[in-house]
Amino acid sequence: MTHTTNTPPELAQIPPGYLNIMGYVDESEVNGPGKRAVVWVQGCLRECSGCFNPESWSFEPNQLISVDELAEKILSNENNQGVTFSGGEPFWQAPALVQLAKKLKAAGFNVMSFTGFTLGELQGENAPPAAGELLEQLDILIDGPYVESLAINSPESPVSSRNQQVRVFNPALRDKISWASDQMEIHVLKDGSRIVTGFRGHMDLAEG
Repeated sequence: MTHTTNTPPELAQIPPGYLNIMGYVDESEVNGPGKRAVVWVQGCLRECSGCFNPESWSFEPNQLISVDELAEKILSNENNQGVTFSGGEPFWQAPALVQLAKKLKAAGFNVMSFTGFTLGELQGENAPPAAGELLEQLDILIDGPYVESLAINSPESPVSSRNQQVRVFNPALRDKISWASDQMEIHVLKDGSRIVTGFRGHMDLAEG
């Protein structure tokens, strides 16, 4: 099923140079190679059965943050080696993510994204705006929607369902695909709240 349809109108509420995000963590080791910042964007049209982040479906403004501020936040943690875009659907906010990716790549970071689109859809004429530009910035892409009937629960698989594919665009990272989709992390934030992430791509917010 193709979801390359009209751009969600709520995206017009996001000022240029800003992202609408659901959450953020530093130093994740279960969302790509090495220690990574992870940005969960807000908004997805798919509403897949068994989705791990249904709170991310709404496109209504949640946390608006400027690309400059987010780049500074990511770069301020010396342990971050890369960044992963998740969601939600990152490619619906591709223009701002392109800006962010360029800033981070200039600092030596590698950039990875999850997407519910297939690579073919992202390269097609009905792709979200700036999808091709974001693809050009990526070192790794995991593409394809989560399909509950094809779910994989394995400590050896970097994808969540069998239809998804790992696309390694940067040959230097070809032997770094070592994380697993059923690993889990708990990040305790300064306010005492917790973010649980990594379990089949899941992000959960909990009070301290």
